[in-house]
Amino acid sequence: MRVDNGDISIPSGLTVITGGARSGKSALAQKIGEAWLGQVCFVATATAGDEDMTERIARHRRERPASWTTMESPVEVASDIRGVAEDSLVIIDCVTMWISNLLLRGFQVEKVEEAAATLSEFLGQRESPSVVVTNEVGLGIVPDNELARRYRDTLGRVNQLIARQAGLTLFASMGQVTKLQNIEDLL
Repeated sequence: MRVDNGDISIPSGLTVITGGARSGKSALAQKIGEAWLGQVCFVATATAGDEDMTERIARHRRERPASWTTMESPVEVASDIRGVAEDSLVIIDCVTMWISNLLLRGFQVEKVEEAAATLSEFLGQRESPSVVVTNEVGLGIVPDNELARRYRDTLGRVNQLIARQAGLTLFASMGQVTKLQNIEDLL
């Protein structure tokens, strides 16, 4: 089932939007949410660890439609979204911060990947659309410290787990979007 509302066709199931920082990922997710005719549940994973993040979070709150439900879930995303109404569109922004939060709280990589697998399976089975925003952090140099390498590698594996459940995966860069294909579909 696809819902066509003007310029945006919203696929049922899971859509993943990835790309670099300031690439247009969140703006696209918001446009999809604004095009949805039903309820929208926005799942925010960021925490305000400093003044800059506090302002970013406040700005994002102001930019979202007031009619949306916002759920702040920095750690328990997989269990928290189970209570969202089945007919609501879910936007998770973003997996990047979620994984960072888990690792900084001492979660082992295996537990992080288990939580991501649980989340992706749940989202892949929902009737109504779900949109997941995540950064692609593996395109740069190899980080010079163990925590940064563990983060980059874990997020890369988590992104793959989630993308496998997606009906649509998009890569954003410079405000432009490219549709991605599963490797298996090419072979």
